[in-house]
Amino acid sequence: MTKAICYINGNFVPIDEASLPVQDLAILRGYGVFDFLRTYNGKPFKLREHLRRLEQSARSIWLDLPGTLEEIEAIICDTLKRNNFPEANVRIVVTGGVSEDGILPPEKSGLIVLVTPARQYPAEYYRQGVKAITVDVERYIPIAKTINYIPAIVALKKARAAEAIEALYVDRQNYILEGTTTNFFVFQNNQLITPIDNILPGVTRNVVLELAQDKFKIIERPLTFDDLTHADESFITASNKEIMPIRHVNELKIGNGAPGPHTRQLMDCFYKLTRRGNLTHPNV
Repeated sequence: MTKAICYINGNFVPIDEASLPVQDLAILRGYGVFDFLRTYNGKPFKLREHLRRLEQSARSIWLDLPGTLEEIEAIICDTLKRNNFPEANVRIVVTGGVSEDGILPPEKSGLIVLVTPARQYPAEYYRQGVKAITVDVERYIPIAKTINYIPAIVALKKARAAEAIEALYVDRQNYILEGTTTNFFVFQNNQLITPIDNILPGVTRNVVLELAQDKFKIIERPLTFDDLTHADESFITASNKEIMPIRHVNELKIGNGAPGPHTRQLMDCFYKLTRRGNLTHPNV
């Protein structure tokens, strides 16, 4: 099996040989940001949008990028060329860098680009829908995609224990915000409703909103548990999950408990956008 090649601070190395200095603030203090995308037809999807979000994340925590977006883009493309996966996941990590006092970052931050084979979720997730749970979590600086994933990991362990795929964050006002790695949507009749405040601005979320704008009425506002009881359909979005239908939130069945026609329509549109040719999604 061919070893993945990654980029780390100026070097291309096999992924199992990559290492960071123990003084890097990513290790000492969990200080860093990242972004994640995948390829379609071998090309990175919405790369510029992901890089702009990476820049926004870094700016939000006062972390300087280790180069221009053009330079980082070139490194990503070079790393992809050094790997030979039909489709790939790409993770870009900006670390705090090696700190002299163990607290404040140096002038030069670190950069890691990981390329791995794209993961395929089971087809039944899309045909039958999946379960999500809710957890009481509010992310620190929600517009930033930071490497602080302790709340997300704990939430996902709770989700796995409940035989769920995702955990949805609920704030102190009892609003449902987003998933640990996803954005959240519901359909009520012909209305597509999704939170807009205190969430990570998902790139896939934005693509879905563009696909939906001439098909449904779009409402961006806080979502409540009452909205769930009146929802006909629900789904989550992410680069690796694309559009994944939700059939249950906790023990509440959404609609009739199966992926609805509006969700299937958007799944089909997304599939046609990202694959070659005018194809129909195999699971709708």
